[in-house]
Amino acid sequence: MEFIVISLVKAAIVAAVLMTTLAYLQWVERKVIAHIQLRMGPSRVGPHGLLQPLADVIKLITKEDLIPPHVNKFFYLLAPFLAVTMALLSISVIPFGSEVELFGYKTWMQMTDLNVGVLFVLAVSSMGVYGIALAGWASNNKYALLGGLRSSAQMISYELPMSLAIAAPLLLANTLSLREIVQSQGDHLFAWSIFKLPAPQLISFVIFLIAGFAETNRVPFDLPEAENELVAGFHTEYSSMKFAAFFMAEYANMVTVSCMTSILFLGGWQPLFPVSLGSNFVAPALFALGGSLCLYHGLHPARRKDRYTLPVFAAIFFGIALALLAPPVARVVMPLFWFAAKAGFLLFCFIWVRGTLPRFRYDQLMGFAWKFLFPVAVLNLLVTSLLVAVF
Repeated sequence: MEFIVISLVKAAIVAAVLMTTLAYLQWVERKVIAHIQLRMGPSRVGPHGLLQPLADVIKLITKEDLIPPHVNKFFYLLAPFLAVTMALLSISVIPFGSEVELFGYKTWMQMTDLNVGVLFVLAVSSMGVYGIALAGWASNNKYALLGGLRSSAQMISYELPMSLAIAAPLLLANTLSLREIVQSQGDHLFAWSIFKLPAPQLISFVIFLIAGFAETNRVPFDLPEAENELVAGFHTEYSSMKFAAFFMAEYANMVTVSCMTSILFLGGWQPLFPVSLGSNFVAPALFALGGSLCLYHGLHPARRKDRYTLPVFAAIFFGIALALLAPPVARVVMPLFWFAAKAGFLLFCFIWVRGTLPRFRYDQLMGFAWKFLFPVAVLNLLVTSLLVAVF
């Protein structure tokens, strides 16, 4: 009974945090790209636009839901459901932190640990292509069909170098359990797979990240929804929450790729340097710095409303910094902080690339996968196998 209750509580917490993250990722993306392009970004709904995701959800829920008369209705409705379900399933095996004890109960910060966790994530993410392919085909629209076909070819092609890139760090960890992969990496930078001797996986890391961009249909690999060629590609005929479901799936896939990259190559919840050297003080220092910046700009406001909003944020940051200094809190929260910091940095890279690079031509996209990424991934796997066998 205790196991069931704890599992339900963990599922509720993970679902709430994930859904909030997906909602605010689009706010972060719009803000970051706005700063790259010297614009304001969302600023009207709530302080600094923080309530913009809520406004977007209300708009999409209340928007008229149209179903064109020429579509295959069953598969047209199934496609967004399939896309978002497959995207959300992967999070169930992601380990967010180490074992903790709360109210006398010991549990891992993970919903479930499968001994084939890596294969589960690969299998579930591979099923996501069906959502986009079905959306393009069932829409009975030539632009949507072209987008679906592009996506199918693109995702299947880039899964091959991605799988080979994953295989290399698995040789070092000698396990398919995501929790054990993290535990096989030490509590400092040079024990992570990306730098770990005898076979540092820097090349695998780069290949996996590039393939992750392609698998999530992000710039410069967003050919399935290239608006200057295909109107909006596979989701041209979708509106309201069905339209939002595809973007929810895209952001969920971004979170999954970032989490998997952190687990496979960056040590997961392991800190940048050992606790004995003060890694537990990094988070309080960052929050204290953020609070100090908010307080300074609140006392020297660029806009009138900053005088009232920024001191509130400063108080929140200072409160979090003080709470993290308490040892019982640090033991629970610090693994989460390091995991979230690594995944958050990778999510920022997704957004940064979108605001920086143009998209490929389709022949360039496919040629890059088969003529460059695949041979490099095979060579890297062979070298890693040799080094592991010898040393």
